[in-house]
Amino acid sequence: MPGLTSELQDKENALVEDLRGRGRLLVAFSGGVDSSYLAWASRQALGKDFLAVTAVSPSYPASHRVMAEQIVRDFDIPHRFVSTHEMESIEYRRNAPDRCYHCKSELFSRMDELLDELGFEALAYGINSDDQGDFRPGHKAAEEHRVLSPLLAAGLSKPEIRTLSKRAGLPCWDLPASACLASRLPYGTEVTAERLSQVDRGESLLREMGLRQVRLRHHGEIARIEIDPAECQEGISPEWMRKITQAIKPLGFKWVCLDLEGYRMGSLNEALSNETLSNEALSDQALRNPLAGTLLDGESSDENSSGYESARHSVQVDFDLPVLPRAK
Repeated sequence: MPGLTSELQDKENALVEDLRGRGRLLVAFSGGVDSSYLAWASRQALGKDFLAVTAVSPSYPASHRVMAEQIVRDFDIPHRFVSTHEMESIEYRRNAPDRCYHCKSELFSRMDELLDELGFEALAYGINSDDQGDFRPGHKAAEEHRVLSPLLAAGLSKPEIRTLSKRAGLPCWDLPASACLASRLPYGTEVTAERLSQVDRGESLLREMGLRQVRLRHHGEIARIEIDPAECQEGISPEWMRKITQAIKPLGFKWVCLDLEGYRMGSLNEALSNETLSNEALSDQALRNPLAGTLLDGESSDENSSGYESARHSVQVDFDLPVLPRAK
């Protein structure tokens, strides 16, 4: 983590000045490192003339809500919880690689409603300069809704945000990176409230065992656990294996497996390096296929294409959703 240099202080000063010029602001706030620091900086810049907005849905981890409530209370941040309904969207539930686009579209649409209702002037969210490498279709939704990205504009990286958050006294400054619970499901696996609950409860149990950077990837009857290698340098004892298995199996899994590559952010995006998927891969025609679990072939992809605008390859579908009219 970098030290507090004069250059970093200049970045924070520029951020605060930028926020002051934005007028009344709605800030998307999850309780994670980036959004918490953005909410804190907005409090410094705008006093109480802004509102932090937290979206609550089955994909939102319970631990994040606890952290969000603590930060709001301790730092006197104007705040509101809102319910989002991405689970009602077939485009979200079908879980193509553009899933985040549909989730963020729902979030920003809800915030747009608040903006009009409460007389605010702009929306902002916590993307930083390190967030541009991984596959992140949610950013397109932000662009479509004209959501500001003040941390990115200030050139702040994740380590720099941690440094500034620590100085500010934010309790989340050293929290491991996280994402919504749906990111634990492989593309093509239907997002359901039950599966999200299994993941949330499982990861909570693993953290109670002392693990910090951990993911439970949901592969049907298999729970694939990723642990930061730094947390298990002395190996995994048979006793620890037994405890993990006894905790996770009752959640509805038949097998509990440890990923020997360990934790890595966006590991389910690794499949995209070989086959780029899009929402079109789970077309209405594909969903009508009576053989659930078969491979559905699409057109070959231009290797220079990227994201969900790329051409289709194949994806395994293991659910049966009703066919609805395609969104305009």
